[in-house]
Amino acid sequence: MAALSATGFAAALKQHYTDERIENMVYKDNPFLAMVAKYEDFGGENLKLPIKYGNPMGRSANFTTAQTNVTGGSIKAFLLTRIKDYAIAQIENEVLEASKGNANAFLEAAVFAIDGSIQAATRSLAVALYGNGKGSIGVVSTSDSTTITLATTQDITNFEVDMSLVSSADESGGTVGAAILVTGINRDTGVLTMGADPSTIFTSTLKYIFVEGDYATDSTALLKVSGIAAWLPSTAPGSTDSFFNVNRSADVDRLGGIRFDASSLPIEEGLIGAAARAARAGGKPDYCFMNYSNFADLEKSLGSKVSYVEKNIKPEIGFRGILIHGPRGPINVIPDQNCPNGVAYMIQMDVWKLYSLGKAPRILSGDGLKQLRVYNADAIEVRVGYYGQLGCRAPGWNVRIGL
Repeated sequence: MAALSATGFAAALKQHYTDERIENMVYKDNPFLAMVAKYEDFGGENLKLPIKYGNPMGRSANFTTAQTNVTGGSIKAFLLTRIKDYAIAQIENEVLEASKGNANAFLEAAVFAIDGSIQAATRSLAVALYGNGKGSIGVVSTSDSTTITLATTQDITNFEVDMSLVSSADESGGTVGAAILVTGINRDTGVLTMGADPSTIFTSTLKYIFVEGDYATDSTALLKVSGIAAWLPSTAPGSTDSFFNVNRSADVDRLGGIRFDASSLPIEEGLIGAAARAARAGGKPDYCFMNYSNFADLEKSLGSKVSYVEKNIKPEIGFRGILIHGPRGPINVIPDQNCPNGVAYMIQMDVWKLYSLGKAPRILSGDGLKQLRVYNADAIEVRVGYYGQLGCRAPGWNVRIGL
């Protein structure tokens, strides 16, 4: 019996990794990524996202004054640009040759590597959707000759064994140290065991942690999706702000979202206060995303008053949350491991969209092939990735809540 050919494997790969299967793998444990609307035809150099943040001001009780003061209204246009992200799987040809005539046998042997790459790209996108576009996945608290301790234990969900990490004193625009592999993870304590001495490379000064290749040495050219934290920054945009070609300081709330400090309030009171603030601005938030740790605090705080809700995206994909009531309707509070600890995002879901060139993520096959020969190794390669960006049509209807 002849060995399974590359052509035969390509057919098996195409049949096994359908768009529906990849979508299910991608969305299952990533609520915001699952729920946000998708636009998968983001072609061209950029995508213009116009936002009206002020009405024409030709109004007065005096006709002449109204006519004199006529303006055209206040409009800005965010020019979204795509970022790129990749995850690569390689499988030795010996495995291919050993699966003689049996495509399913090969797929069983290869599925670990390919599924792993899909999950890696998914986790990268899901984490970035909450980020500020700069790519940091954690902050160093302390380090010694073998380990790094994270400043926030909950950030441990962003790390995996064999990740290659670098550090920097800032989040972009500076320099990075040597890359070091993660060889062990304690998910209870937030401690990473490293393959080389990290004590001089990951410190309280060189504190921001990045996956190698994700750090932008040019602060104006971010390499990751500009997520919710970029659209709703923790501090109001200032006079030097430039976000997708827009200076948001002209109206920091309508162009840069609402900031609500709930750190001194019981968590449920903080959420209601934030909802009232969004309502005052004209928003009608229907979802609030937060870390599992903060969600547990809310659940315990509500006690017997808690009201649960199930949000099903598809029959096989659903999320359980807590229902609270805001001034403009019910709000579904959903826990998401990708949301940073100590912050919640109360959003109006219908003004957010993930814009991408094709599905995000997906097996890249621009030439029609889902697998390639590795030119310098006896192996084949499967490339997973995406080209996309997150957009918001009305930042001022959404709230960043400090908990």
